[in-house]
Amino acid sequence: MKTTIVLSALLALAPVAAAQQVRATADTHNPHGKLAQPCATCHAPNGWVPARISSAFDHAKGGFPLAGAHARAACRDCHTTLDFKGAPTDCAACHRDAHRGELGADCGRCHTPRSFIDRATMVRAHQETRFPLTGSHLALDCEQCHRPEPQGRLAFVNQPSDCVDCHRASYVATTTPNHPTAGFSTNCTQCHATTLWTTARFSHAGTGFPLTGAHTTVSCAGCHGDGVYVGKSTACVSCHQAAYDGATDPNHTQAAFSTDCTQCHTTAAWPGARFTAHDASYFRIYSGRHNGVWSSCTTCHNVANDYAQFTCFSCHGQQQTASHHTGVSGYSYNSQACYSCHRRG
Repeated sequence: MKTTIVLSALLALAPVAAAQQVRATADTHNPHGKLAQPCATCHAPNGWVPARISSAFDHAKGGFPLAGAHARAACRDCHTTLDFKGAPTDCAACHRDAHRGELGADCGRCHTPRSFIDRATMVRAHQETRFPLTGSHLALDCEQCHRPEPQGRLAFVNQPSDCVDCHRASYVATTTPNHPTAGFSTNCTQCHATTLWTTARFSHAGTGFPLTGAHTTVSCAGCHGDGVYVGKSTACVSCHQAAYDGATDPNHTQAAFSTDCTQCHTTAAWPGARFTAHDASYFRIYSGRHNGVWSSCTTCHNVANDYAQFTCFSCHGQQQTASHHTGVSGYSYNSQACYSCHRRG
């Protein structure tokens, strides 16, 4: 009888105990906030600590895939509290902004999770600015141009992009040629490339004296040895006076030739001069019947250095000439007489 009463009491209390257990479970505090993962993902049945994260756990399902250096970081590096769902996902929450907000909050524009100093993405981002990187600029460390500045001063945004802003010391120190004295432009790209500083090539094409022929191979000092660049004379004799004075075949000085060398010479080579103005001013020797039948000035000009004197008889013998002038009134075997009738050859 007594056993029956005890059993009945226990059966009556069983629903109450079960309800209390369910209520106790429901009231258990979850220190991880809204993290919806089975406890076994990190904890073992024999104790809560130490936690061991299962390889089946996928961080990407939480909205932040682990890649690069993030995959090697300790959980507590980012999850400073046990409320894992409350961990911030913006870069600046974990990484101090060395750029002080100048480049925005999206670190992914220039950096990758692999490494903060991975240059590939930085370079691609720089190509979208007003100063795309080329040549040697591609190999520079960022701080060589973007030098650290005190708080409140910009180091990345609105930086000057003129060559001289970085290369003024080189501009001032260059002595061959002396850039400031010569009045050279501070736009370095007129002579220099970004690939190598020492292979400077100034384009003369935009000046009053474009270089052609042999002039293209002359060093700068060959013409500008006196240090004069701006306002330099372009007259031939400003460089070739010695050649003019020393010429003997023919003697330019005694013959009073023009000092405009282009009347006879080209820039291709000094020998092989052609006084083409001879055809229009005196007698056709580069065109008509006399083209190619003479070898030098002395073929006709037989009096040294007196080009007012000439002879036709180096080529035209008297007998031959006379036979062509039978019946010509006033014919005379005289060079001046020939020229009086045959002025155009």
